[in-house]
Amino acid sequence: MGTTITSREFNRDVSAAKRAAEHGPVTITDHGRRSHVLLTAEDFDRLTGGGDLVGDRLWARGTEDIELELPERRVETPRELDL
Repeated sequence: MGTTITSREFNRDVSAAKRAAEHGPVTITDHGRRSHVLLTAEDFDRLTGGGDLVGDRLWARGTEDIELELPERRVETPRELDL
């Protein structure tokens, strides 16, 4: 299910916390209350959807026929300065 460590233990041995995160989330407590959760980057990407960018998807092979509808760009004339 994961590991729970105090913030003091985390500060004392960050490497141990990172190793523990390889086996699941590490909950870090501060004064007995959960304050942070340490995850591997791979777990974080899985939870957040991988962080794919729209541009990356459009450049992927097989996407040449995808049409991206963008709103028309508005160009406004500059206001006169009142000095």
